[in-house]
Amino acid sequence: MTHPPLKAVTLTHVRYQKGDRLGHFLAWVSLVPVFISLGGFVCHFIFRRELQGMFFAIGLLISQFISELIKKSVQQARPETCIFLETCDSHGWPSSHSQYMFFFAVYFTLLTFKGIGLTEVKNKWARCFLPWLLAVLTMHSRVYLGYHTVQQVFSGAILGILLGAVWFWIVNYKLFYFFPVIEESRLGKMLYVKDTSHIQNVLEFEYENARRARKEMAAKSS
Repeated sequence: MTHPPLKAVTLTHVRYQKGDRLGHFLAWVSLVPVFISLGGFVCHFIFRRELQGMFFAIGLLISQFISELIKKSVQQARPETCIFLETCDSHGWPSSHSQYMFFFAVYFTLLTFKGIGLTEVKNKWARCFLPWLLAVLTMHSRVYLGYHTVQQVFSGAILGILLGAVWFWIVNYKLFYFFPVIEESRLGKMLYVKDTSHIQNVLEFEYENARRARKEMAAKSS
């Protein structure tokens, strides 16, 4: 009985040469976009439900769609190593991993320098160092592991930077004015969606309000 050919989910299907410690490390780095999407934004929606975070995630989804659309239109092959990685049936230009991470790094950096975040940050460059480091490492991992050429990862990085900057401008200078409308909508109230971008230190604000509410409850019960 013959079976139809199998196809792997390329976002999570990462191979490296056995015994290569650097390759093993970079294989995990290559999965950072998955960790950000599932561990970061899904948890953010469950526990915080901030509009800024939601539109950040929407932007990443849109950028991934654009990247895949370009891939299917250009149809540039992956490097010859795709034979061993079993990824020759997918296209390589631009690198979606590289595009995703540089979109994330640009958007995160712009949010930080606009003063939007959970805490007040004095050294903003230090806060932005990790996203950019992960973006560069992810880009390097895709070449080192043989999934992309140098041209493909740099093209993905440029696309991610452009899309990240454009989406940030759209959200924070156009869609931002509709945030109160979303908050006050029936769906917004039902899901407890909120915008705290006008609060300088969100964690301090929530901490103080939680303490105040506890003291008021204790005063009423006494």
